[in-house]
Amino acid sequence: MIGRLHGVLKEKHPPQVVIDVSGVGYEVDVPMSTFYNLPALSEPVTLYTHLIIREDAHLLYGFMTLGERSAFRSLIRINGVGPKMALAILSGLSVHDLAQIVSSGETGRLEKVPGIGQKTAARLLLELKGKLEATPRAGGMAGHPDLSTDALNALIALGYAEKEALNAMRDQAPGISVSEAIRQALKNLSRL
Repeated sequence: MIGRLHGVLKEKHPPQVVIDVSGVGYEVDVPMSTFYNLPALSEPVTLYTHLIIREDAHLLYGFMTLGERSAFRSLIRINGVGPKMALAILSGLSVHDLAQIVSSGETGRLEKVPGIGQKTAARLLLELKGKLEATPRAGGMAGHPDLSTDALNALIALGYAEKEALNAMRDQAPGISVSEAIRQALKNLSRL
C-alpha cells in the first residue's frame, strides 16, 4: 500500500495532479479542498494517499491531511459510496464540517453536494455516526501543521489508530516541540 508521497508537483489538472517522486510520476486524484492548498508547480509537496486496486486499474487518491484521508476511508466503506462520490463530498465539505453535519443529523447540507440525494444523505448520516469527530481544521494543532503531522505520524507508528491519535492531540499548546506533543498525547491516551 502506498501511504504517503513526497515529491515535486509537476502537473495540476483538477481533480488530478502528477507528483514526481525520484523520477516516477504518480497520477493522484485529490479533493478540491486539497487541490486549492497545493503549492505552485515545481514545488515540493507531501500527500497522504489511499491506493485502490481494481481488476482494470490501480487508483491513487491523495489528501493534504490525515483527517481527510481518514474521512475518505470511512466514506468509501459505506455501501453505494465510491471513491468519486467520497471525493465530491470532501470537495464540498471540510472534514470538520462533515463531522458537525453528522453529529447534528443535518441532511440538507449533504444534499447540496452533487450526486447526493435525500436517501443517500440519510444513509451517510446513519453510517458515519460515531466514526467522524470534529477535528481541528488543520488536521492537527492550529498553526503548526508540520509539527502536528510529525507527532501524529509518531503516534500512528506506535500502533494508535488515526482517530485516537487525533483526539489525543487536541488542545495542545502552540509552540511546543514534537517530543513534548507526543508526550502530552500519550498522557491523554493513557486517561482514556
